[in-house]
Amino acid sequence: MIDVQESFRARPLWRTLDNPGLIGNVRRLVDAARADGSLVVWVLHAEPGSAGVFDPVHGHVRLVAELKAAAGEPVIVKTSHNAFSTTNLGQTLTAAGVRSVTVCGLRTEQCVETTARVAADFGYDVTFVTDATGTFPIPHWEAPADQSVEELLADPRTLAAADVKARTEYALAGRFATVRTTGGVTGS
Repeated sequence: MIDVQESFRARPLWRTLDNPGLIGNVRRLVDAARADGSLVVWVLHAEPGSAGVFDPVHGHVRLVAELKAAAGEPVIVKTSHNAFSTTNLGQTLTAAGVRSVTVCGLRTEQCVETTARVAADFGYDVTFVTDATGTFPIPHWEAPADQSVEELLADPRTLAAADVKARTEYALAGRFATVRTTGGVTGS
């Protein structure tokens, strides 16, 4: 479960989240994993010293209020886009005998996709649960960094979240991951 954290809610962009069912779908995946005895690993993103919402000093680098790690479930804090490079995730999975991973969370095309790609490179069988990911519109690279959400949405160069998600699905499917829905993973 990657970056389903309060840091995102602290940003004005949160209101543009493409998937209002994200947290519910993550909860369904977690419940199913716990029921079948699979390891659940929670990953949070931190940017220490950044003074932004991902800086741990502001208190937003924690799971969203609706989700809780159960006793014994690792909560790993990363400082890179993928969940492996700056953490002990690989060692945690190896110690537990894990050879396949199911990934979901926030941002579809950034930390979730990057983690899926790295996991595939490390030899894991990867399932990318697309409706348990969420993302936001992406500004054009020439757009001002300080533009408002309204300006972002009005800019015709902005990449729509639906297009971001579709591109991610196409890029991962058959190359790095099997793309599935929450129902396809949980059977419900």
